[in-house]
Amino acid sequence: MFSIIKQVFAKKNKDLLIRILFTLGAVTLFTVGTSITVPGTRNITSSLGFLELINVMGGGALKKFSIFALGVMPYISASIVIQLLQMDIIPYLSDLAKQGHVGRQKINKITRYVGIILAFIEGYAFAFAFLGKGLPIIEYMYVAIVLTAGTAFLLWLGDQVTQKGIGNGISLFIMAGIIGTLPSTFVKAYRILVLSTGVFTALGLIKFITFIFLYFGIIIGIIFIQEAEKRIPIQYANRSSSALGAKQSFMPIKINSAGVMPVIFASSVLAIPATLTQIIKKEAFTNFVKDYLNYTSTVGFLIYIVLIFFFAYFYTFLQMKPEDLAKNLQENGGYIPGIRPGKATEKNIGKILSRLTIVGAVFLIIIAGMPIMFSKITSLPDEITIGGTGLLIIVGVALETYKQLEGSLLARGYKKGYSRK
Repeated sequence: MFSIIKQVFAKKNKDLLIRILFTLGAVTLFTVGTSITVPGTRNITSSLGFLELINVMGGGALKKFSIFALGVMPYISASIVIQLLQMDIIPYLSDLAKQGHVGRQKINKITRYVGIILAFIEGYAFAFAFLGKGLPIIEYMYVAIVLTAGTAFLLWLGDQVTQKGIGNGISLFIMAGIIGTLPSTFVKAYRILVLSTGVFTALGLIKFITFIFLYFGIIIGIIFIQEAEKRIPIQYANRSSSALGAKQSFMPIKINSAGVMPVIFASSVLAIPATLTQIIKKEAFTNFVKDYLNYTSTVGFLIYIVLIFFFAYFYTFLQMKPEDLAKNLQENGGYIPGIRPGKATEKNIGKILSRLTIVGAVFLIIIAGMPIMFSKITSLPDEITIGGTGLLIIVGVALETYKQLEGSLLARGYKKGYSRK
């Protein structure tokens, strides 16, 4: 790690340092924006309840009712909807998905339009919920437009980070938002676990230490999941593995190819009913969401687990299509020893990918579920429970960004070595 930091600050990698500084500047701009309250409004003093998830992922922006109160959550929700519709539900989207880079650009554009529409709907709902009834419609519209503009700006800024910086801009904003709420999460946990009775207790200290170790366990678990992979041996027709000095070729497939996206998607889906409670304003519906669609409840927790499992499968096979992997392998003259090229290879890769995804999804569920179970035992509030899921996202995004930085440095090394020949 220290060698990579040293390489980043080397004169030959000045452009890479500029990309990192650009990313840090964008994240700083996002952090500052979370503190700018929508003109004419004030901080929310009431409990957010189910909406605490949106608040945590936005760095406390919703509680402050800032211009970035919605964050990038509308875009995440739009991504889920569009990706589901690509599965032969809407032929036009299915055709775009098969058109390669050009098709992906069009789908990305459609996703952003849908995300902005969802942002306006959510913005109007939040304005109506938190500003109270009886105001002119124009004031609700004004707040909704400001919040929508905030989300649109974050989407644009996220694209700029992805193109001109390091890492995925949208994911980095989610990570930055969660990091901003972590200090208060630990302070609240300390007060509740150690000073719950107003005095220091040894039992409370033990609980807090257990809480800290739980977070370290999540970090270690995520690193293990992200790094673990299965290597499928590959043989090439024009190459002999028994030749002197020949190296065995492998096709590496990660245990958790979907990364932290299943957790982000599952959390986003559970945030939708919470948003609807602010629109519908019916006690029966609010109680239903609290009892069955909030993952601190037993039923909500089970739904959360199922959603993580589903999105782990869905996102993995969306990103790594066995058909494309088998086709690329065959076109490059490669094959899996003992497996016929073509359909047999596709079936074999699909089988391996499916089994690995089960293992990866189970690990994700265990790591995401541990803070929730601990909070159930210790009666910690929702924001601390969500902090555990947030840490899962932080570690996953940080690892992906680090790997991209490492890959960029390795590519530069290869280019330099090639140019000397």
